Amino acid sequence: MMRILGLDVGEKRIGLAISDPLCKIASGLDQIERDNKSNQTFQQIKKFILQYEIERVVVGLPWNMKGEEGWEAKKIRSFVDCLLAEISIPVFFADERFSTVLAEKILKEGKVSFSKRKRVKDKLAAVIILQSYLDSQESYDD
Repeated sequence: MMRILGLDVGEKRIGLAISDPLCKIASGLDQIERDNKSNQTFQQIKKFILQYEIERVVVGLPWNMKGEEGWEAKKIRSFVDCLLAEISIPVFFADERFSTVLAEKILKEGKVSFSKRKRVKDKLAAVIILQSYLDSQESYDD
């Protein structure tokens, strides 16, 4: 049994999700403001890793519609390089092409107010990324 942390890394905020110990279900954990001028963001993520005894991190990687990495993916990879300097657990990437769009759609259909959507959208996107990863791993177990 282990726990996995999912990250939806945006320009301003990072959504965090966590798996259950059996790695079957992703749940929203938090949404943190991204600080690009200091090490604060990585320290916050590290705090969650230690607090929840995380053994693996899954980061959403934005592919373009051709299934290739673009400029945004390069920025995420750079972010992960900095994160890896702070943590000593494996980091995996998951396709997150539509995670934020899907999160926004779910929240709109749920008639969640705009101000509330802003506060939870990235966390929900992290749940979508992590759940997709968990589901793909489960298919290997069959």
